[in-house]
Amino acid sequence: MNSKLLYPKSLVRKINEQTLNHKTVYPILLAISFGHLCNDLLQAIVPAVYPMLKTNYNLSFAQIGIITFCFQISSSLLQPLVGTYTDKHPKPYSQMIGMICSMLGVILLSYAPSYAMVLCAVILIGIGSSIFHPESSRVSYVASGGKRSLAQSIFQIGGNTGTALAPLLVAWIVLPKGQQHLLWFVVVSIIAQFVYAFIGGWYKDVLKNQVGKAKKAIRIPELSKLRVWTSIFVLLLLIFSKYFYVASISSYFQFYTMEKFGISEVQAQVYLFYFLLAVAAGTLIGGFFGDKVGRKYIIWFSLLGVAPFTLMLPYASLEWTGILIVIIGLILSSAFPSILVYAQELLPRKIGMVSGLFYGFAFGMGGLGSAVLGWWADRTSIENIYVICAYLPLIGIIAAFLPNMKKVKFREEE
Repeated sequence: MNSKLLYPKSLVRKINEQTLNHKTVYPILLAISFGHLCNDLLQAIVPAVYPMLKTNYNLSFAQIGIITFCFQISSSLLQPLVGTYTDKHPKPYSQMIGMICSMLGVILLSYAPSYAMVLCAVILIGIGSSIFHPESSRVSYVASGGKRSLAQSIFQIGGNTGTALAPLLVAWIVLPKGQQHLLWFVVVSIIAQFVYAFIGGWYKDVLKNQVGKAKKAIRIPELSKLRVWTSIFVLLLLIFSKYFYVASISSYFQFYTMEKFGISEVQAQVYLFYFLLAVAAGTLIGGFFGDKVGRKYIIWFSLLGVAPFTLMLPYASLEWTGILIVIIGLILSSAFPSILVYAQELLPRKIGMVSGLFYGFAFGMGGLGSAVLGWWADRTSIENIYVICAYLPLIGIIAAFLPNMKKVKFREEE
């Protein structure tokens, strides 16, 4: 599909000029953000239909956790491999292939005759996500024009918005009418393919313009290999803390509010929407301030700053639960753009691998967290997991060991 047939020539010409001048290419950032919205919307319908799947297939909380585990592991294991491959062999239209996998997963989930087929469906959706994220994150990096945290947050907010919309759309379209109405989400995948064609056409032109030209100098931090890899390890521990806690919300918060406060399934989806919308807003705010005040401080504030509110959540009334879950979403989500860009600065020659590793690890920790927490909820109570998980953000204290990249010297290499 030729992207230039879908958009005015003046827009294509303006985008190409911005790219050649190394300016921030906002049309591409907005397009990849919308593409991320579509991708993550399809991902997020999986946890959004957990109450329905639990009833339709008579599942335990442990089996719900296994669904998330299969979904997240299928995306997390492949992402670093996809990123490493595309570092050497860029694939401008890979997002379109990923969306085809996700679309097939949604169709299978709509008509899954058994629990085993549900697992197959979510694995397909996970594979689609694993193909989408590494190359899309690189497109965001190329289009950033140097504003990397802002570009990453624009990219990320699309995904967070898609994740936030999923429970509302599921509550509106699927829950009242049945599992087969998940087929309506296939429309999202079709729309996304046109956007991916536009992005792929631009990225193909960027790669073509680089052929035969001197490679742009890469800024390498003057840090020892031990310091670099120690910092990567610290960042991965912070991802573990963040996404293990997020897993408790995305997978089980509906059940928690329904059981503790006696609200309906649809009302529970609305409370989940509050959290996910706050995550979208927090991501954008965190990306903006990451460029301004330094990524290390945003990371530190995001994880340690949220701890008082996570500790309060298990003891809050319904009204305060709604308030606290918004505050937690805002603060906790502000770290991810800074964490990812920080890691890219540490390993600037391996953008795809780093993006795949961190997205993959985040999804993997989410999957592992859901499986462990589901098992724990079956043996204790759904409320107990929020008492235990409340302490996870305290791991954020290890951000003190990260070097301040604003003070680190860089050298330029070809």
